[in-house]
Amino acid sequence: MIRFFYVSLLSLVFLFNLNAQKHSHSHEHKHDGLHHWEIPSKDPDRIILTFNGDPSTTRAVTWRTDSTIKKAEAQIAIAGVNSGFSNKAISYNASTEEFDLGIYKSNKSLIVNYHSVIFENLKPNTLYAYRVGSDENWSEWIQFKTANNYYSPTQFVYFGDAQNDILNHWSRVIRMAYQTAPNASFVIHAGDLVDTAHKDNEWAQWFKAGGFIHSQWTAIPVVGNHEFQRFDGYGGSLPRRLSIQWRPQFTLPVEETLDGSLHETVYTVEYQDILIIVLNSTGHLEKQTEYIKEKLSNTDAKWKIVTGHHSVFSPAEGRDFEYARKVWKPLFDEYGVDLVLNGHDHTYARGHIPVKSPNIDQSGNFKTLYVTSVSGPKQYELDKDQIENYQADGYQADKLGEQTQFFQVISVENDKLIYSAYTTLGTLYDKAIITKEFSTGSKTISNICLLYASPSPRD
Repeated sequence: MIRFFYVSLLSLVFLFNLNAQKHSHSHEHKHDGLHHWEIPSKDPDRIILTFNGDPSTTRAVTWRTDSTIKKAEAQIAIAGVNSGFSNKAISYNASTEEFDLGIYKSNKSLIVNYHSVIFENLKPNTLYAYRVGSDENWSEWIQFKTANNYYSPTQFVYFGDAQNDILNHWSRVIRMAYQTAPNASFVIHAGDLVDTAHKDNEWAQWFKAGGFIHSQWTAIPVVGNHEFQRFDGYGGSLPRRLSIQWRPQFTLPVEETLDGSLHETVYTVEYQDILIIVLNSTGHLEKQTEYIKEKLSNTDAKWKIVTGHHSVFSPAEGRDFEYARKVWKPLFDEYGVDLVLNGHDHTYARGHIPVKSPNIDQSGNFKTLYVTSVSGPKQYELDKDQIENYQADGYQADKLGEQTQFFQVISVENDKLIYSAYTTLGTLYDKAIITKEFSTGSKTISNICLLYASPSPRD
């Protein structure tokens, strides 16, 4: 009897170990070839803040887990000087979306869950702490500050294309930007966040490169041409499609007046008397023209900013966004857009409209400041002839650069918008100040800091 008991016990142990090994092998196979930071778990990852509603009273947060987390929540409270604040936290049930990474051929066949919450009824100009998770699997407490409900000084960061070799070479840029402007209110990513729209490994790199910064700086993501791709590759016959990760991982405003194809890629943020219009420059341009006109004509914002991926004045060889120059620029002129932020051309160019003086270092009246920049390692050459040809449209190039990774810090202080471009070393490369008379809309620009010569455009 005793012998039978021990034999039975040993058999059970053997079967248990065999099953565990099978499960382990299956688990390992499922994640074969993935880095540990790509593998979803019960713990929240890829946490990111976005705007969805009034920035003074709302904020959206999105995160990812493995498929076992069916119900998740977020908690938020006014931040305190010690841990006692957490006792006053309010809980929000998350919306959960199941997502199959395997619908794109280059991804592992994994089912993950994306969760999102929109925090509402927040107090303006208030520092909050929040966390996301479920049961025993929570993120750390993370802080952000709501916008003021009236015009006040603020600061934000802008990046051109990250796109290639993101973890190796873009991580330095975003981390240096955080060191330079840790209290920035938000960040604009001006398209081509990744190179291959649907490839999850690249999105994993983008989130890892930014780390906690994504969960603390509120993001304004802009779609670029590389956020669109065919499922059968760039040379395939299937229609191009917005990145399958875009809508699950970013909780963005939906402009109901626009065609569904533009939802969550064209939207507006109104932050403390700063109007920011986000455009999808990859297509459906005519549908966006009326949107631009409607938004610009129905705002009394003190500052007007437009961002889209493709450059209105392309400084790189073989590129020209003619539709924007011929159709959108006149609207920017008419309605007093102050600043246009673009990417796409993998070079650096800052210029303004119109030209009032041949001396670019001298203050002069102007309409709109145009910037093209790049934050990632992929670099193109400047096209000197093309830049000069834009003078026919009234464009004056104030500062050019190539073979350099940049980030920009933009500050709004009373009647001034202060634009500063930095290299990835944290060196100030370019600076300009726009001074605006709000009662009349008239503006002057001053190039006050050109620290060293730009790399010369090729001849």
